[in-house]
Amino acid sequence: MQEADTQILATLRDTDRDRYLACLLSPPEKRRSLAALYAFHAEIARVRELIHEPLPGEIRLQWWRDLLGNEQSGGEGHPLAEALLQCVREHHLPVTVLENMIDARIFDLYDDPMQDRSALEGYAGETASALIQLSSLILDPLNAARSAEAAGHAGVAQTIAGLLLLLPVHCRRGQVYLPAELLRATGLDRETLLAGSNTETIDRAIRAFCGLGRDHLAKARQGIGSISSANFFAFTPVALAEPVFDRAEAAGASLLQRPIQPSQWQRQWRMWRASRRKRF
Repeated sequence: MQEADTQILATLRDTDRDRYLACLLSPPEKRRSLAALYAFHAEIARVRELIHEPLPGEIRLQWWRDLLGNEQSGGEGHPLAEALLQCVREHHLPVTVLENMIDARIFDLYDDPMQDRSALEGYAGETASALIQLSSLILDPLNAARSAEAAGHAGVAQTIAGLLLLLPVHCRRGQVYLPAELLRATGLDRETLLAGSNTETIDRAIRAFCGLGRDHLAKARQGIGSISSANFFAFTPVALAEPVFDRAEAAGASLLQRPIQPSQWQRQWRMWRASRRKRF
C-alpha cells in the first residue's frame, strides 16, 4: 500500500476501530476504497468532539461539502480528501448521498431534541444506513440495490446501539437522541434524563429504545437473503448491535454511570464470525 493509504488506515484504526476491522475483513482489492469511505464517515461523525461552538463545526462540515461539490477539486495536500474523491470517481458513488450524510451531522452540533421516531430513523438512514449502501456499491455494485431495504434497517439498529453506548457522553453535553415521543410514552422528559434522577423511568426509556433497535435488527435479518456474499462485508459491523442491546437492558439507568461496550476481542470475534457465517 502507498504511504497515504497506510496513513488513512491508521487514522481509521484510531477513529473507528470496528469499521477498521470490517475493512480488514473485506477483500484486499476493496480495502483502499472502503478505508477512505469509512475514515470520511468517522471524520464527520466526530466533529462535535473537536469543537466548542457549533459554527466551527458547520465550517468543517461545509469544507467537505464544498470538496464534493467541486468536480475540479482534487483535494491536493489532504490524503483523506484525495482518497475519498478517488473512491467516488472509481466506484461512481452518488455525491448527493454523501452530501446528505454531511448535512445530517449538523444535528450533532446542537442540543436540539430528536422529536420522534421518524426523525431518528431519517438521521440513521442518512448516516449509518447510507454508509452500508455506499459500501455495497464498492463491494458488489451489481447487487447493491437488492439489499437496500436491509441496509436501511441495519443502519437504524447500528445507530441506536451506538447512541446507547454514547448515552453518558451525550447526557454530559446536554444532548438527547432518544425521541421525545419515546420519552413521553415512558413517563420521562429531557431534563430528568439529563439529571439521571428517576431511575425507574430511565430504565423504561432505555428498554423501549432497545426494543426499537431490536425491531429494526429483526427486519434487517429478514432481508439477509437479499445480501450478496460480496456485499455482506458492508454489514459485518451490524453483528455488534445485539450485544449492546443485551447489556443496555441489563444495565438500565446505571448505563449513565458505567460503560457497556463489549471488549475489543469480543467485538473482533463477533465480526469475524459474522463475516464467515454471513449472519449478523
